[in-house]
Amino acid sequence: MHTNMGELVWELFGEETYNEQGLPPGFRFHPTDEELVTFYLASKVFNGGLCGVDIVEVDLNRCEPWELPDAAKMGEREWYFYSLRDRKYPTGLRTNRATGAGYWKATGKDREVHGAANGALVGMKKTLVFYKGRAPRGEKTKWVLHEYRLEGDYACRHRCKVRNLSLDCMLHVLKL
Repeated sequence: MHTNMGELVWELFGEETYNEQGLPPGFRFHPTDEELVTFYLASKVFNGGLCGVDIVEVDLNRCEPWELPDAAKMGEREWYFYSLRDRKYPTGLRTNRATGAGYWKATGKDREVHGAANGALVGMKKTLVFYKGRAPRGEKTKWVLHEYRLEGDYACRHRCKVRNLSLDCMLHVLKL
């Protein structure tokens, strides 16, 4: 005799009822900007990514956007992954956004991500579009990338707790 419907469903269907993220039918991985920064990105930077969700690390300069969905392993029309910032010049601040087939171009200005509890700045969100070919004559595609990075007092407060910390890790959400 089953004490609840969950036990009955588990016995009938077992693990097959759960999707690839380990969520039951009807549940989707759809975090807010704040959750992406304060939970997932911060967890990756400060704890090595121990957050219960398998978000992979990808080298954006070695992957084309159409290869990323297979690498990311999760999502239907949105794919989540981490990457390390590749500096265009060893001593510079500019980020290298070129791939073999094109480049990622920033659109608009960076948007602030604030914590819901106190309104403090916790991160920044940059939107990029992929262009096939070489700048400045590249052809715009439908691939859009949202890039999140830690910022503000949140990043500074946590940075002080961890030695030799590199905040060059970013979280990306790819959309088609």
